[in-house]
Amino acid sequence: MSDNRQSLSDLKALTEAPKPAPEPEAETPPETAEAEAAGPADAVPTAEPEAEAPPPPPPVETMPLREQELDKQGRAYATGRRKDAVARVWIKPGSGQVTVNGRDQLAYFARPTLRLVINQPFDIADRRGAYDVTCTVKGGGLSGQAGAVKHGISQALTKFEPALRATVKAAGFLTRDSRVVERKKYGRAKARKSFQFSKR
Repeated sequence: MSDNRQSLSDLKALTEAPKPAPEPEAETPPETAEAEAAGPADAVPTAEPEAEAPPPPPPVETMPLREQELDKQGRAYATGRRKDAVARVWIKPGSGQVTVNGRDQLAYFARPTLRLVINQPFDIADRRGAYDVTCTVKGGGLSGQAGAVKHGISQALTKFEPALRATVKAAGFLTRDSRVVERKKYGRAKARKSFQFSKR
């Protein structure tokens, strides 16, 4: 019975064995060598026909603009709503005067934040001072009324200039804000508030 085990010295001799020499690269034919030496500038053009230019892409169809909606006096009308307030708004080209229920906006909306709210549609569309606004508003408080006037101005502005619809819509001014006060629940002081808890 022969012993197939190898000693450590035999293993060391195997690992230190010389590596085989790399094979010589195959010689390239003389025609190929000359073509490579000539470079890409002098390369012989291939017989393949040139690819035709791709056809122009079809025109992208955009949504058609809506028609301008004006009344006999040349005004655009829209209705705006917010909370319990409802505003009827008319706009026409002018100097930027805003009249609310027959009073100037400075007198009706005394808080600067409320006046900022109703002028947001003109600011986003870069039309500040370009239109006169006449509106009547009822219901709700001043904050809700300002939001209703803003909603009505946004709607009327897109009816007077349909090209501004994308800008005003992207800002979210055409969407009616559906947030309203939550109803009171029985057994609670308000919608969520509980009465004071008494342990005894």
